[in-house]
This record gives sequence, C-alpha cells and structure tokens, in this order.
Amino acid sequence: MFDTLSTRLDDIFTRLRARGRLNEKQVDEVLREIRLALLEADVSLKVVKAFVADVRERAAGAEIHKSLTPAQQVIKIVHEALIDILGREHVGLEHPQRPPRILLIAGLQGSGKTTAAAKLANMLKKQGRRPLLVAADLRRPAAIRQLQLLGEQVKVPVYAEADHQDAASLAGRALKHATEEHHTDLIVDTAGRMHVDADLMAELGAVARAVDPTETLLVCDAMTGQDAVNVAQSFLEEVDLSGIILTKLDGDARGGAALSMTYVTERPIKFAGIGEKLGDLEPFHPDRMASRILGMGDVLTLIEKAEQAFDEEQAVEMQEKMLRADFTFEDFLGQMQALKKMGPISSMLGMLPGMSKMPISGDEIDREMPKVEAIIRSMTARERNDPSLLNGSRRKRIARGAGATVQDVNKLVKQFGEVRKMMKMMGGGGKGKGKMKLPPGMKLPPGLGL
Repeated sequence: MFDTLSTRLDDIFTRLRARGRLNEKQVDEVLREIRLALLEADVSLKVVKAFVADVRERAAGAEIHKSLTPAQQVIKIVHEALIDILGREHVGLEHPQRPPRILLIAGLQGSGKTTAAAKLANMLKKQGRRPLLVAADLRRPAAIRQLQLLGEQVKVPVYAEADHQDAASLAGRALKHATEEHHTDLIVDTAGRMHVDADLMAELGAVARAVDPTETLLVCDAMTGQDAVNVAQSFLEEVDLSGIILTKLDGDARGGAALSMTYVTERPIKFAGIGEKLGDLEPFHPDRMASRILGMGDVLTLIEKAEQAFDEEQAVEMQEKMLRADFTFEDFLGQMQALKKMGPISSMLGMLPGMSKMPISGDEIDREMPKVEAIIRSMTARERNDPSLLNGSRRKRIARGAGATVQDVNKLVKQFGEVRKMMKMMGGGGKGKGKMKLPPGMKLPPGLGL
C-alpha cells in the first residue's frame, strides 16, 4: 500500500545523502518535498501540517545543518515523527476482570467487517483462547451464512438464530451462552450499511447496551482513503469506539487512511488486515509500520511469522541439512509449503531492509512460485532427493507434467545447484578461497535459509 510513498521518500533521502551539511533553506526544501509526498499519498491535510511542523521542530532542536550526516539525522527525525502520527506504540486488546471478553465489531458494508471478525477469532484461537462468533448482522442477506462458513474454516463456533430480527436480544442470549460454555471471547458481528445513518447507530447502541462490550472495534477499508477517516469520525460521534481494524492494507491505494486515522480519531489502530486469507490479520505496531514506509523493513514481524509457520525442531534439522549440502528438492518443497503460511512473498520482502531496490519484485516471485512448485511436484521421489538423476529426457517429462518449458526446468535446477554450493561453503564443506563458515553460535532464521 505504501509503495508510492516509500519510493517518493526514498528519492528525497537519496538526494539528501549526496549533500554535505545542510543549511536551513535546504531543510525547508526537504520538508516541502515530504509535504507533497504525503499529500499525494492522500494523507489528511491536518495530519500533514502537524507532521511537517513536528519534523521542523525536531530538526531545529537537532541542529541538522551542523551534522556530518544530515541525511541520517533527517531520516531518524522523520521516522520518529511517523511513529507519533501512527500512534507511538501498539495497543492490544483489553482484558476484563471476568470472562468472556466482549468484542463488538462495527463498520459499513463492504469494509470487510464479517471477515475481520473471523480473522480476529482465528488469531485468538491460535493464542489458546476459546472465542465464540455471534451472527448479529440480521440486515444483510446471507450475512449469517457467511459468518458460519468462515467459522467452519477457522474451527470457531458461531452463535446464530434463524428468523430472528432483534439483534440486541440475540446478542444478550449469545452472551449468556458464552458464559455457560466458558468461552474466553465473544466476537459480535453487527449489521452494516452503505452509509452512516440513524438506524445503524440505534441498532449498534442497542446491541452495545445488551452485552456491555469490553471493546468496540471499527472496521475500516484502507482502500477508501480519506473516506475511511470520515467514516471513523462519524462512528466516533455516536459510539464509544476503543480501536480500529484497518483492512486491505495489502491493496494498491495510497495509504493516507492508515497515516491519518489515529491522529484524527485519537483511537489506536489495533489490527491490520494484510491479505485475503483468514490468517492475514496482524497486530498494528506503529514503529514497525513507520520502518516499512521508510524502507527500513520490519524484521521483528518477519521473525514472528516464521516462528508461527515453522516447527522449531524441523527448522533446526533443515538448517543442519542445508549446511551439510544435503538439502533436496523434497526439502525445498516443504519449505515452500511453510512459506505460504507466512503470506505472500511480496509482503515478506517488504519486511526486509532495502528490498524495495531489488531488481525483481515480490509480486514477480509470487507469480513464479506456483510454476516452481508444479515442476518439483512433477519429479519422482528419487529425482527430488537426488537431482543428479535429472538428465535431458527426465527434464522433458517434468516440463510436460508441469506445463512448463525445458528451459524453466533447467533454470530451476541450476539455481538450486547454486544454492546448495553456497550452503556447502557456509557449512565449511567448500574448498579453496571461497570457503566460509557461520560464526560460532549464529543460526539461520527458521525458514529463511533460502
């Protein structure tokens, strides 16, 4: 989502690095460019003014023009100001004195509200909790069935009542059921509208009074830009919101909603939807998001995702095999399956510092992955475990089975061989000048060996 803004800021900082010390006029010029970049990213004018004023004040205090590394100073100041605009620190869900924790999910139709409720249930379930979803959206046709299907996918029960028209009383009965069944969390999916209106707010208020929510979370679609901020303000005037779930952060919109939301509403973004899969919801960390925007990566989130996707014992075993150069196509296929659990390669590359300047994009890698998987699956078990068997006729057969060309197979086999050579050198098995070893105690991150 922030690709355009990140590129603009990177261009500004690249030019800045070419300069020596800065004078006040040059600092003002940089701030003007940053201001334009933010406005083009659809950031609220109010937020842009506050941001630029904050950067200017910090810059004056840091005396950038006297610094030997002005670019580093400016980037550091912009990074800190971005964190402040985004909310300073991650704000998690509140914990009530007695369970269940009641999470009221609100939002307009099309914002991804029902899916966000299921994603949240999935996240809590992975944390060892026992959530219960409540189908209290009685206005939209098929909303109940949609939530039930999503509940089945994440293996979370859904409380629903057929032919019931009073959302508040239904929610009250769901709360009683959750208490009796010892559920730790009650996630209530409420009705939405195409726009904010009195009926929507009245029903939402009635449901809130019936269950007394621990948190009321507003789901906003980041793709709608400043309209998302306006929607949040409208809800805030009528309902006591405690936080925001921003969906579709993986889209190609300019990102202004994410940068404006917390500052304008004074409510934290608690979660961000980063994909269509039910596992694509992550806690929103302002410092990590600011680092992504400035091209500094987000290694902490990447490590957390790797830890969730890879079994620790398997990761250690895989690392040892790679360093012994015993790594096979069978192992590679297993790695690919685990990587899929972490999300699109494009989003993972965005978490690595400097990857925005790579000659190949994450989207291109995502498009190539199915072809690579098809080629490996077209091999026999013996061929996967012993690539030296792959002669010309075998490669032709594999290409036909994968719907690829022989050149595609040759390219993959060649690249795989180069990876094995590199791993052999890192493990100390190489000979000559190229020999290198991992430092004592150093381990490859789980699943990131490739």
